[in-house]
Amino acid sequence: MTRSKMKTKPVRRRGDGFSLALVLVFTGVLFLLLSGVLALTTTNANQTQRYNEYYNSVAAAEAATEKVVTSMARDFQSSGVSGVDGNLANYGATIPTQAEVNDWGTYQFNDPSGAPNATYVTRLTSWQYTSLNWKYAGFKGSNSTYRIISNARNTTSGFGVTSAVKQEIQLAAIPLFEFGVFYAPDMELCALTSDFTVPGRVHCNGTIYSKPNQQTVTFAGDVTAAQKILNTASPNDPSARTLGTNIYQGEHDWNVGSLNLPLGTNNNPANLHALIDVPPASEPTNSLMGLQRYYDKADLIILVSNTTVIAKSGAYDNFSTPVSWTNFVNTNISFNNQRENKTIQATQIDIGKLIAANPLGGHPVKVLYVADLRTQSGTESGVRLTNGVTLPAAGLTVATRNPLYVLGHYNAPNTTPGSTNTTGTAPASLVADAITILSGAWKDSNSFGVNSNDPKYRPGTNTTVNAAVLAGIVPSDGTYFSGGVENFFRLLEDWGPNALTFNGSIVVLFPSQFATAPWWPGGSNLSYAPPDRFFSFDPKLKDNLPPGTPCACTVIRSAWNIAQPNSTQ
Repeated sequence: MTRSKMKTKPVRRRGDGFSLALVLVFTGVLFLLLSGVLALTTTNANQTQRYNEYYNSVAAAEAATEKVVTSMARDFQSSGVSGVDGNLANYGATIPTQAEVNDWGTYQFNDPSGAPNATYVTRLTSWQYTSLNWKYAGFKGSNSTYRIISNARNTTSGFGVTSAVKQEIQLAAIPLFEFGVFYAPDMELCALTSDFTVPGRVHCNGTIYSKPNQQTVTFAGDVTAAQKILNTASPNDPSARTLGTNIYQGEHDWNVGSLNLPLGTNNNPANLHALIDVPPASEPTNSLMGLQRYYDKADLIILVSNTTVIAKSGAYDNFSTPVSWTNFVNTNISFNNQRENKTIQATQIDIGKLIAANPLGGHPVKVLYVADLRTQSGTESGVRLTNGVTLPAAGLTVATRNPLYVLGHYNAPNTTPGSTNTTGTAPASLVADAITILSGAWKDSNSFGVNSNDPKYRPGTNTTVNAAVLAGIVPSDGTYFSGGVENFFRLLEDWGPNALTFNGSIVVLFPSQFATAPWWPGGSNLSYAPPDRFFSFDPKLKDNLPPGTPCACTVIRSAWNIAQPNSTQ
């Protein structure tokens, strides 16, 4: 019997359809997840790109505002606030260019109104004498506040992101006598034999070197330097000292901006002696230098030559009024200066007699300029002030190109040693090539003779000077030490236990050109024995400045922020 062939059908197990469906579901889910990841990645990439573009645009907008700030600062230095205000429209047309940085070629710069190739610049406050919006509190100055805004957009991007930056700045003219100590050249301190407190706020356009000799130097206020602040001696200081202690009771910041007089770029200390020189006849009184010269600020000018004395009114009436001078000027004064090792041929001004003479009639003498122009042969020129205990209530500034000598108390109704009471003083300043204080015990006759090289032959007495002072120094030169801030005032007597009391401000702008003998504390060049020094900053100088006070120009950054695009706020 033949067995027939039977076909076997595949067996479908239960659940196979479900498994396939499940696989398809998982595959779909994975696809959706992958699509989501890809979408999220794309979104994140776009978002990152937008962020980068946003902050790149912020950088571009900031560059636009910085370009304007730089131009304003330059014009303020050279032309003052009037020069800045006259250029506001030009600043508005200032934007970064591709020639400066290639990337700026892809950016569109607009002001908040949408005007292309423009920066928003406006003055917020008029020029006024008010408190300054400065990190260093307590300062006043003539100032005006400006707002600068730029909108920037990358024109090659599809995102079209616009960023805006706003800056507000104060252009400020700060009176130099608001500083306790201000130096244009390097500043040095040594505190050789006793502790020394540097009074008031301190600024130096160079480097501050403070190396007290096992003593303590205390900076009572904020300290700033355009270069550095170092607890070492200057490389030009040859003296050997063991470092003591420096104490900073306020801020001490270096690498800050220089504070310069509005002379354009001519603020090298070697050039600043011109402020006290007689100007050339061809120089206009309203030139940059003319506006700063004490000669052109003076109400009364006294010029002493080999043959005559000329006394005349100042620039206020075109130097046209001759003045009688014989009752308060004496040109027959001589004494020995042991530091200079020379006889000083001096012009002496009796301040009390000058005030009583009222030489300009109804016009008060607030700034007196004196120049002794006599030919010197083995001698040295000088100007000396006497009888200056009481000054006019409106104040008095005495300026000279020569070394200046102050004999006895000056502007000092209170002569108590060490007193900081200046309530009865007048606003006063002394401006010269160098300043020497002679105590009330000084006698010209004792400066000569066989014992003149011994300071004990010239005994000093308690003396008080209340004034802002501006003068030169003999800087350290590798052979001699400058003597430091504490020896800014030159002395010629044995002060012994007596006190030199000073309330005011110390400003050093230049190297001395006439009194150039170096400071030397002992040995064969001994010229004095030091007093007890009581040096303080006079807070009255913040509100009651001496006539003719020079001001340094600076830019104070008041505000910086990323702003709302197309807004002026």
